[in-house]
Amino acid sequence: MIKKIYKFGGASVKDADAVRNLKNIVAQHKDEDIFLVVSAMGKTTNMLERVLREVREESGKWKTENGELSTFHSPLSTLKEVMEYHENIILDLFDQNREHPVIESVSELFLELWEKLQRTDQPYDYQYDQTVSYGELISTTIIQEYLNHCDVPCRWLDARKYVLTDERFRSASPDWDETRLRISKLNDEHIHGVVCITQGFIGATVDGKHTVTLGREGSDYTAAIFANCLDAEEVTIWKDVDGLLNADPKRFDETVQLRHITYSEAIELAFYGASIIHPKTIKPLQNKGITLKVQSFLNPDHQPSVIDSQPGPDIEKTPSYIVKDNQTLVSISPRDYSFMNEHNLQIIFAACDELNIHANVVQTSALMLSFCFDHDDRKLKGLVGSLHETFQVKYNKGLTLFTIRHYDYSYTMGDRFLDGKKVYLKQSSRSTLQFVINAECGMRNAE
Repeated sequence: MIKKIYKFGGASVKDADAVRNLKNIVAQHKDEDIFLVVSAMGKTTNMLERVLREVREESGKWKTENGELSTFHSPLSTLKEVMEYHENIILDLFDQNREHPVIESVSELFLELWEKLQRTDQPYDYQYDQTVSYGELISTTIIQEYLNHCDVPCRWLDARKYVLTDERFRSASPDWDETRLRISKLNDEHIHGVVCITQGFIGATVDGKHTVTLGREGSDYTAAIFANCLDAEEVTIWKDVDGLLNADPKRFDETVQLRHITYSEAIELAFYGASIIHPKTIKPLQNKGITLKVQSFLNPDHQPSVIDSQPGPDIEKTPSYIVKDNQTLVSISPRDYSFMNEHNLQIIFAACDELNIHANVVQTSALMLSFCFDHDDRKLKGLVGSLHETFQVKYNKGLTLFTIRHYDYSYTMGDRFLDGKKVYLKQSSRSTLQFVINAECGMRNAE
């Protein structure tokens, strides 16, 4: 039986030293029947997104909101950067051996990627999933070879054969019956001491014909899916910080570790944008009572944060500070000055659903609905286009959503973060305070 799922994100496999560190962790625990879910290396997903954008710009299929092609350089040069990045990791791991079979395997994957990038006549979201998914396929191919090279027996699995989903590209949802049927068989096939490795973030449509992705940072969700279907005991997310912190240490100096919180609190933190956990991760674990741990791969002996059904002491007394950058705030009002009633709300949210726009904060008044979402030029353009006949649409780009969970009125960290910022929207509940802020950007009328 596979008992433990280990998820390693991009930072934990960003270079050869990081991969060696992963090997050391796995080697220490390989007899515990572990299963690895691994992301693309470093910032590979960002780079592949850039390659795709440049290819579509070059073909004239992808334009800016002004209808003009944006400035770019050859997508081949960007793809070459990605290829050289992975080649350098491979050579470092395998003693500069340019004859190692993994080089040919990875080269074949890059050739497949380049061929799929040429299909710019396909819808953007569809082509995105067919191409960006190669980051995970390449990383797991390299790591599987390295683990076997280091006498850590490892079996490579294609997540697209196991995680079956609907056809909502870039934000697919599992077909749980078919997915569970496929994954559960792995327990019968498992050999004690042999580590399985698969890709986070990706899956396939039920017919097996099309690759899909589960949403940005979706590797956590992949780990939860496998854990649920395998009836695992626990999932460990390996991060570059000492567990689950109450704030991003890159932004705030006085962070503290949340050593134990409940599933419900973790869902709240993830929903508001805590980058440590993907929002969909918790539910499959809660359904089976599977413990989630967040542990440092830089300091693996440090006590991890634990997330389960048991009440924890941190919940009621430790404020958490969550920052989401690159937000777009949209304000929508009916052209006929009718109320922002249920009918108008239905039209707006149906448009958001069609465009796969997730509202991170929503506020309504008699004549206006305002919400912010992770910025995407294509989605913003599509939203304006679908609503402009009936509604007036205004927006601000380049904003920040700042959330304080379990706030009180003595939160000095929040005061310092807000100092000098212009507040565009403020909203509070009994336990959560949110601000949409920016000191510079002004509102634009979509017309």
